[in-house]
Amino acid sequence: MRPPAHPPKGQVAASAALNLSGKADNRVPATCMVQVAMLWSPCLSDTALLHTPLHDLHVSLGARMVPFAGYSMPVQYPLGLMAEHKHTRHAAGLFDVSHMGQLRLVGPDAAAAFESLMPVDVVGLSVGKQRYGLLLNDQGGILDDLMFVNRGDDIFVVVNGACKVADIAHIQARIGNRCEVIPLPDLALLALQGPQAVDALSHLVPGVEKLVFMSGQSFDWQGVSLFITRSGYTGEDGFEISVSNAHATDLANALLEHSAVQSIGLGARNSLRLEAGLCLYGQDIDTTTTPVEAGLNWAIQKVRRTAGARAGGFPGADKVLAQLDTPQTLTKQRVGLIAQERVPVREHVEIHNASGQRIGEVTSGLLAPSVDQPIAMAYLPPADAVIGHTVFANVRGKDVPMVVSPMPFHPTRYYRG
Repeated sequence: MRPPAHPPKGQVAASAALNLSGKADNRVPATCMVQVAMLWSPCLSDTALLHTPLHDLHVSLGARMVPFAGYSMPVQYPLGLMAEHKHTRHAAGLFDVSHMGQLRLVGPDAAAAFESLMPVDVVGLSVGKQRYGLLLNDQGGILDDLMFVNRGDDIFVVVNGACKVADIAHIQARIGNRCEVIPLPDLALLALQGPQAVDALSHLVPGVEKLVFMSGQSFDWQGVSLFITRSGYTGEDGFEISVSNAHATDLANALLEHSAVQSIGLGARNSLRLEAGLCLYGQDIDTTTTPVEAGLNWAIQKVRRTAGARAGGFPGADKVLAQLDTPQTLTKQRVGLIAQERVPVREHVEIHNASGQRIGEVTSGLLAPSVDQPIAMAYLPPADAVIGHTVFANVRGKDVPMVVSPMPFHPTRYYRG
């Protein structure tokens, strides 16, 4: 289905569940689960939408605004999706991620309490270090993926925008009797990504260049408190900056004064994260997929696995640990696919085997700007999830050969020191 004509500059048009962290959710009824730039859908009225602190700046920069996770968010700027993607790969892109949820977990039992919700080592995380986490339901399905930092006096957590209401309620209900759960709605979040991000940010915030991938620290900018992590969801080196709503626009404008920095929208955010092989919540992972089926075994530290010092004790542990211990019992696995013809393969396209039988479905897919080939993710039976194996995407009745390929599709460039 083709989208109708684009709305006038600055006017809101309805669109997809594509978030600036590269993630989405289907647990919020107001959110349309359609990939951005593929389908405009009137799922939200203009009056229903919230604005981030940077909304007026986006409009002034000529952004095309779309509903996402209950917010009016920029899908692209006049530079265009392809150019925004490539600019981030070669220079520095500034993303507004302020729709995401930020919260603190406070108290002497906060780390152990939070660990009881995820198959992740929280207790052993050093001060100043960041980690990727997965909230699970009692069946081992993924409620959301998130990032958290041990700041010494608290656990600082960032969750998906479309998930934040459900996530905070879930965390409060499960561990609110063990620690304080403190939402932080007065904070905005900016992501600066790309090889020149460190130059642009260190010009404003000296010392930030000393951070390494997945670490964080408090900084001061012109008397404004910032909490900065060296992380992101593009596969590039970069930073995520938590700043008060009142000072977010000033900081964004200061960053945009650097010649290497351009504002980047949701569309390029999606293509960047897919090239990096990163999951989009609500498409590539959800409550019907476990971490093991999603190939996120690396996110489950040894201490939480069978025979580990703190094995199990999280929702769905029996199922998840059994899948880790006996992978031959898996019925599906997330894989990367590269098309052998120049035909874009989108989500929900069926995957067939050589006999024409349906064996899976694409969860994310597009013509990748940096790879210059159609790429996709899908869940396939283990027998077909073998690197180098050829399957077929049924695109409008035509079988397009796709080869199961390693991810990431584009090399990541995280700074590890």
